[in-house]
Amino acid sequence: MMRDAWDRLPPLVRALLPGLVVTAVAAAGFFAILDEVQEQDSFAEIDDPVTQWFYDHRLPWLTTVMTWITTLFGPVVLPIIVGVGCAVWWWRTRQWRDPALLAGAMILSTIMTMTIKVIVERPRPEELFQVVPGYETSFSFPSGHSTGAATFVMVIAYLLWRRHRTLLALVLWSLGAIAITAIVATTRMYLGYHFLSDVLAGACVGLFTLGLVICVDRWLDLRMGTRAGVPIDQASAGP
Repeated sequence: MMRDAWDRLPPLVRALLPGLVVTAVAAAGFFAILDEVQEQDSFAEIDDPVTQWFYDHRLPWLTTVMTWITTLFGPVVLPIIVGVGCAVWWWRTRQWRDPALLAGAMILSTIMTMTIKVIVERPRPEELFQVVPGYETSFSFPSGHSTGAATFVMVIAYLLWRRHRTLLALVLWSLGAIAITAIVATTRMYLGYHFLSDVLAGACVGLFTLGLVICVDRWLDLRMGTRAGVPIDQASAGP
């Protein structure tokens, strides 16, 4: 019955609906966190204790590891990785679509993060908690590192999964993307540059961007399938 109802939907709706669901979930999560932060509700009782806990449990070797990880996903190194990765991706496949989707997603999520930071204007944790006081000069909400990491790994996971649409692949790619995002988010809190609410909001921005990528990707599939006379469910099966 559900399959029949799905088949009766217009092709464009079937193409865009999965991505729109992802963006809706991400937006709902983001605005719920933003509301808590602005109203000083639940997160006011969570952010500071979490920051203090990480500060109290720092170890020299662990600080070094966390610093390396956060640098890898920072605004200097990550764009280089994305640029080189997209160039190699195009060179190996001779297809522009996937590299363009990844690069476009990274640019869009960065613009959104920078815009939100300026609008919200949330200060970072006190310099006492920062490994290098004053090193991070931008506003705190949302975390740019968490946004970048989430966007990067989630979009790559999706682009790779849609080539082999199996449940096992979906689970493995999803778990991998979540794990990497969580690790990067943890480094930001451990090093004292962000609150818990900052990194969760950043992950939501990354998930929102993924939803947009899914919409664009499936819309392109629909256009290609329409030209070839292929139904959307077959057209979106990927190359």
